[in-house]
Formats: sequence, structure tokens, C-alpha cells
Amino acid sequence: MATTPEKDRITCHILDTTLGQPARSVRVKLELTTSTSSTSTPSPSIPAGGAVFESQTDEDGRIKSWLPYSSETSSGEVPIYTLEDVFGGIQGESRWTLRFDTESYFGKDKTFFPEVVVVFTVAEGQRYHVPLLLAPYSYSTYRGS
Repeated sequence: MATTPEKDRITCHILDTTLGQPARSVRVKLELTTSTSSTSTPSPSIPAGGAVFESQTDEDGRIKSWLPYSSETSSGEVPIYTLEDVFGGIQGESRWTLRFDTESYFGKDKTFFPEVVVVFTVAEGQRYHVPLLLAPYSYSTYRGS
């Protein structure tokens, strides 16, 4: 029997409402903005600048797991940590930011929102699904299940 990989605690889903279908291959960045715990002790492999992840929506417009973000200017070493590593060092609430690269999806000058930014609070031990309903000149989001 095949097992399905467990989803990360934060997932997202993008639906293109103009086409009535999932938005495929959209780059998304996930960042830990703040943690309310002064006792946070993240993994030593997490950079001092904080935890940043990236992914791209699949054929169903979903992101189920994240990879550590590595900028174009980073020096050769690939960061090795997981979203679970970060949550393991957080006690209490934390604030996260999702950045959806909508300009690359729609094309330059074909959207009013080149980037959609969603900031939200995560309660300790909870899982969050953040759907984005997207069109070139509007968007809506909510906490999904």
C-alpha cells in the first residue's frame, strides 16, 4: 500500500477565477515574519535572517510542501531545514507571510497586482490552508480547511 506524504503545516491553493481552473506553476515564497515566543530556538541550520521557504504550485494549483529558499546571490551552500524544524522552535503564536508571484503567472503589465502578499497568524500546533482566488485585477483569500 502506497503512503501519501504528509502535508506541511502551512499549505496553499490558487484558483484562477478568470479561467475557472487551478493556477499552475506559480512561484510562492513563505516567510516567518515574527514569533511571539522569546524562547524560540530554531534549528542551527536556519539562517540568522529567519526562515524563508519557496515552492511552485502543482497541476492542481496547490502547494503541499516547502523547500528552504536559496536566493540567486547565495554562496553555494544549500540551506537544509524544514518547516517542521522551524515550528519545533516556536512556542505560542507566529506571524507568517505568503508572497504569490502573480506577475510571472499573468505576464508583465497584464495584472494590477504583480505580487499578492498575505500576512497571517498561526496558533501553536495548528495547521493552515490559505486558498487564493485570483484574477488579473482582483483577488480574495481566506483560511481554508
